[in-house]
Amino acid sequence: MITPSIAADAKPWRARTETPFVRVTNLTKKFGEVAAVDDISLDIYKGELFCLLGGSGCGKSTLLRMLAGFETPTSGQILIDGQDMANVAANQRPTNMMFQSYALFPHMTVEKNVIYGLLREGVPKVEAQDRVADMLRLVKLDGFAKRKPHQLSGGQQQRVALARSLIKQPKLLLLDEPLGALDKKLREETQFELIKIQEDLGVTFIVVTHDQEEAMTLSTRIGVMDAGKIEQVGEPREIYETPNSKYVADFIGSVNVFDAKVEIAAPDMMRVNADIGPILTEPMSGLTANQTVHVAVRPERIHLSRDKVEADNSMAGVVQEVAYLGNISVYHVVLENGHQIKVSAANSLHDDNPITWDENVFVSWSAAANRVLTR
Repeated sequence: MITPSIAADAKPWRARTETPFVRVTNLTKKFGEVAAVDDISLDIYKGELFCLLGGSGCGKSTLLRMLAGFETPTSGQILIDGQDMANVAANQRPTNMMFQSYALFPHMTVEKNVIYGLLREGVPKVEAQDRVADMLRLVKLDGFAKRKPHQLSGGQQQRVALARSLIKQPKLLLLDEPLGALDKKLREETQFELIKIQEDLGVTFIVVTHDQEEAMTLSTRIGVMDAGKIEQVGEPREIYETPNSKYVADFIGSVNVFDAKVEIAAPDMMRVNADIGPILTEPMSGLTANQTVHVAVRPERIHLSRDKVEADNSMAGVVQEVAYLGNISVYHVVLENGHQIKVSAANSLHDDNPITWDENVFVSWSAAANRVLTR
């Protein structure tokens, strides 16, 4: 039975009116003296496509393996659909896991790869074949049932692995770098196919990835991990626009981050002395003069011009590098004090005289474009 996934306007993590489908409480996993997962607490709701995002070694795959039952927590609790998983074996959990390598049986056809788990569970062959046919149609492989894995593209193999993971109708699907083996173009196409399948089935997905763009595209929410801890949990826009730390700001998207000290912290304005010079920011409660902070500003929030414009923040510099990326250009501008700032701007077909290398320019941005971070 297909259940609806989370509607675009229904976000239970905001209202907290629903019981979380997955509840992780004070979860720790140590290997010797090293904590791969360090006292993590996390709530995930039914129908979410939740991404665990972080660099190599941050603990995201270890967390996923504990949810699957492949690793035993050192301490803490995991509840899935209200059931404590402490003494539940991996093969008895309402979960399935899709690995990065896909782990397809090379000697079996697509159909036999997908049907294998059903037959092992004793599902009647006719019923199993019907379910496989439905699943192959869902993943757009209904014409490939008799092919073997080596006769498929990487994207098709990925969809076979997904079909095999979903055929047993798990309540929770765990995906470890599911698109990591695909090239960039195919990965982008497959991201939207994965979203559509998840929406059609309504199964809760938890996806591990190191790819920030993938996480931003796929997820209802993202948990950014570093050194075994979750730094921030939020919707993609929230994570991007309002990061809670220098690490999150720097990990998600392109950003300028300046070290600074608060000079004036008044109710109506705030000024900091940054390494690039004085910066005006919007007021922020709880800050005092001489406090050390970081100021983050996204390159697309900065205006680049040949002439000085009136703005809260404006500085002169010289264009050192230009990267043309089709829809945008990225500029590296060296300021008069020697510091560098990144600016991005949309390209226009009607601009016959774009700013280029070695030009004298001004960079400017509003106080509202800054994000002041205390850690």
